[in-house]
Amino acid sequence: MVNKKYILLAGLCSAMALQPAFAQETQQSSTSWGGRDMTYRGQVYDVLDTAYVPKSRMEQQRQYLNYQYGFPAKPRNMWEVGVSAGFQNLFSDVTDKMPWGASTPFNAIGFGASIRKAFGYTFSGRLQYNFQNAQGIDYRSRDGVQAGPAWNAYNGAGELVYNNYKYRGHELTLQLVANTNNIRFHKAKNAFSFYGFVGAGALLWNTQVGTMQANNTKFNFNSWAVDADGLTKDAQKDYKKALKDAVYVDYNRSNLTNKGVAKLDIGDKTWGLVPALVGGAGIQFKLGERVSLQFEDKITWTGLDHLDATESAVMTNNDKDIINYASVGLGFNLGNKKRNVQPLWWVNPMDHIYNEIAAPRHMMLPDPVLADDDKDGVANQFDKCPDTQAGVKVDATGCPLDTDGDGVPDYLDKELITPTYCQPVDADGVGKCPCPDGCGGDKVAACGNIGAGAISFTNNSARLAPAAQSQLANLAAQMNANPGCKVVVMGNAGSSKVQQQRAWDRVNNVIEYMTETQSISRDRFIFQYSGATGDVNSVMYRSANEGEEGPSSVAPPHPHLGNTK
Repeated sequence: MVNKKYILLAGLCSAMALQPAFAQETQQSSTSWGGRDMTYRGQVYDVLDTAYVPKSRMEQQRQYLNYQYGFPAKPRNMWEVGVSAGFQNLFSDVTDKMPWGASTPFNAIGFGASIRKAFGYTFSGRLQYNFQNAQGIDYRSRDGVQAGPAWNAYNGAGELVYNNYKYRGHELTLQLVANTNNIRFHKAKNAFSFYGFVGAGALLWNTQVGTMQANNTKFNFNSWAVDADGLTKDAQKDYKKALKDAVYVDYNRSNLTNKGVAKLDIGDKTWGLVPALVGGAGIQFKLGERVSLQFEDKITWTGLDHLDATESAVMTNNDKDIINYASVGLGFNLGNKKRNVQPLWWVNPMDHIYNEIAAPRHMMLPDPVLADDDKDGVANQFDKCPDTQAGVKVDATGCPLDTDGDGVPDYLDKELITPTYCQPVDADGVGKCPCPDGCGGDKVAACGNIGAGAISFTNNSARLAPAAQSQLANLAAQMNANPGCKVVVMGNAGSSKVQQQRAWDRVNNVIEYMTETQSISRDRFIFQYSGATGDVNSVMYRSANEGEEGPSSVAPPHPHLGNTK
């Protein structure tokens, strides 16, 4: 029989214990759950990282990375080792004796240990050991028939019986655990996990009863003062004191015949061995990457009715003893976090899907198609001259090139390179100075006609600004007009390693922009990341002198300090 006030009190204690757990979870939501323990956009792990994939599933991962299969391989995940302690009691014919009312504070405390491994994102397997420890006292009197045939050997004929017991058990079960809330569609992280479990195993148990007084005489049950509810208050105190000093008898030694269980004599005790079925539910709270707090309640069913040493002949076959274990525990994740993700019941498999949709890294997207009505290579939304004639070379803004900046586009300019001092020009682009032979473009201009300039950068950056890109487009036009000329690109390197590497990054970005965007051959540049004078945040360029040579690429001086942003 279950004492309801004990159950209510246990529930109250559990509710109070949950308060710091909820507080901890809330704190994590604003700190560690904010992304500090993430490796990529809020995910627990990077799905594209093959370090988490075991060899047996690597072929599937390769097919996924090569777009031959739509699903990534399941990652290798950590084991969880758990320990627990809690209230152990029997739902039986005899009222449980809870710790705070017992002669010793540990007579209703059980302990557990487990090891758990995820099969997938929902199901996992758990091997659990539970040391069971319970005690019961019933102040209601029974006669020999009601108390059970075993008690007839402990009391005189016709005497009333006050049932009591001390129970010890060792339970080992293998369980299937299912968690319910890690697959989420609107939230990436899981701060807690609800789970349920079922399993089977074996129970080794021993029950003892107090039937002899300290002087080795039988209790005279008829001597106890009783009222309508059983023992009177004074008699209850005397009974508890007598039990504290009583001689306990091994109930199992003489009462496990024809019970369908095995008997094992170990030391001075006889143990029963019986199959056991278990089931229950719990909730876990993450305290960190490797530690979790759990609250769990487990029920054990053996089909026996005499775990409490009370088996009444008038009881129905459905009145079986049930073992209950309400516990609090800690779980510890074991494994190398560089090769193992957290146990999969903490991982949301939707993370990769949603992150891939939001910011694709693996998803194959078609190349964007931007309208370019005049076919000049500059999309309409960036084209400042949308009606350029076919075949006319344009700059980065989509307008016809004007190499000498005289206001007459190259395709109409009869004097392609007009010095500044000869401008303004007429409608044909011819300046005020006498036109030398071949100025209409039949003769290649001298390399000196490639003007010198400086590309400016913001502090600590090597990124080319839009104004710098436009300036380089003009330089590209001059180089196209002088195909036999080279250009020296010089950085302004300081004395520190960081400044030297930054100067290299800037020169390299200028040359790469000219080769990749303006289609100027790299061998037409001379790479010098030091030597320029003036503003430290600029890169200088000039036409190479006659016979001047140099490398078009140079190894970075301090690549580990590189910063191209």
